[in-house]
Amino acid sequence: MHDIRKIRENPKEFDKQLLRRGYGPAANIVLDLDKKRRKTILEAEKAQANRKLISDEVKKAKIEENIVKFNALRIKMSNTKENIVRLELEAKESDKKLKEYLLSLPNTPHPDIPEGKNEDENQEVSNWGSPRTFSFKPLEHFLIPGAAGLNFRDAAKISGSRFVILEGSMATLHRALSQFMLDIQIKEHGLREIWAPVLVKNKCMTGTGQLPKFAEDSYSISDDQWLIPTSEVSLTNIFSDKILSSNELPHRLVCHSQCFRSEAGSAGRDTSGMLRQHQFEKVEMVSITEPHKSENELKRMTECAQNILEILEIPYRTMLLCTGDIGFSAKKTYDVEVWLPGQNRFREISSCSSCGDFQSRRMNARYRPSTDKKLEFVHTLNGSGLAVGRCLIAVLENYQEEDGSILIPKALQGYVGKKTRISKNGDFI
Repeated sequence: MHDIRKIRENPKEFDKQLLRRGYGPAANIVLDLDKKRRKTILEAEKAQANRKLISDEVKKAKIEENIVKFNALRIKMSNTKENIVRLELEAKESDKKLKEYLLSLPNTPHPDIPEGKNEDENQEVSNWGSPRTFSFKPLEHFLIPGAAGLNFRDAAKISGSRFVILEGSMATLHRALSQFMLDIQIKEHGLREIWAPVLVKNKCMTGTGQLPKFAEDSYSISDDQWLIPTSEVSLTNIFSDKILSSNELPHRLVCHSQCFRSEAGSAGRDTSGMLRQHQFEKVEMVSITEPHKSENELKRMTECAQNILEILEIPYRTMLLCTGDIGFSAKKTYDVEVWLPGQNRFREISSCSSCGDFQSRRMNARYRPSTDKKLEFVHTLNGSGLAVGRCLIAVLENYQEEDGSILIPKALQGYVGKKTRISKNGDFI
C-alpha cells in the first residue's frame, strides 16, 4: 500500500517510480479518487452538522407548540437523514474504490537497483566457489541413477503433474537438508524458530501482496482461506494490527513449512524434474525492522542464505534484481543462484527482499520510535534460507559421481547416520 500523502505531495515522482517498473502513470487516477472520497466525506460531515441544527430547531418548535413549523422541520429532518445515509454510502464506496486501486499498484523500486525489463538485465554483485570440473558429462538430478527415489510417475498418478514422491534416501536427504538449514539459521544466525499455519485468511494474503492481483498464482480452499505460497505470509502477518516498541526490534524469524503454488504463469517452464513444483518446502526468513535499519538487514538476511551454500560447498552467485524483475511487494531484491552442473547454469535458490513499509501499511503494522514520537510503520523483509527441494537438486547434481552414485556433503553426514554416499541403486552406504 502506498502513502496517499506522498502521492499528493509529489505525483510526478510517484509516476516516475512506477515507470521504472514498466507501469503507466497512476497518480492522477489516485488523486481523482481521493478527491471524490474527501469531497463526499466532507459533505456527509456537513449534513451531520446540519442535522444537529435541525434537531435543535425541532425541539424548540415542540416547546413553543408551533405545530406547522414542527411538522415542516420533521420532514426536513427526514430528508436530511436520507441524505446522510446516501452520502455515507457514497463515501464508503469511494474509499473502497481508492483502496482497491492502491492495492493493485506495485511497490516503488529502491533508487539503487538497476533499470531493466527482465532477468537478463539483473546485475551480478558477488559469487562464491568454483564449479566442479567433471571427468564425465554431469546429469540433471532426475537422471542420476542414485536419485532413483525421486518418484514422479506415482506422484502424477495420485496428484497430477508437478508433484513428486520422495522415497528412501531421497526422503531422508530432503529431511536432513531442512533440519540442517533450521539448525544453522537458529544456532548460527540467531533467528527465532516459528511453526505457523499453512492456511491463512484473505486479509493475510492481501497484507503481503498476493491478493488481490495474484489470486490465480495461489490455491484457495474456501471463500476466506488460502494455502500459503510461502510462510512469509504467515510470519509477516503475525505483526498485523500491532504496535511494537523500538527496543523489541528487529524481529528475526525462521519457519520450515510446506508451500503451495499454482504456477499459473509458468506453463511450459521447467516441467522436467522437481525444480518447479505445486507443493514444496522452504525454510523462510522474515525480519521486522525500523526503517533506517532495513538496508543492513537485507544484507544480513542475504548472507544467512549464502552461508548455507558455503557450508555445503556448493558454488553460487548473487544477483541484484533490476526494476523489471523484482516482485510486486519488493523495493530491492537479491537473488542467490546456485550452480547446477546438470543444467550447466545458475538457478535461483533464494530471493531476499526488502519491502519497505509497503506490506506494513497494508497490514497496519507499526512501532513507536520513542515515548514522545508518533507511530511509524515498520519495514518488512523476507527471504528463503533456503528452498529445500532446490537445495536437494543442487546437492544431487554437484555431488554426483560417474558410476551414478552420489556423495553426501560433510555438513549433512551427521543428519543421515554418518553415511557418506548414496549408491547408484539409491541406498545409503
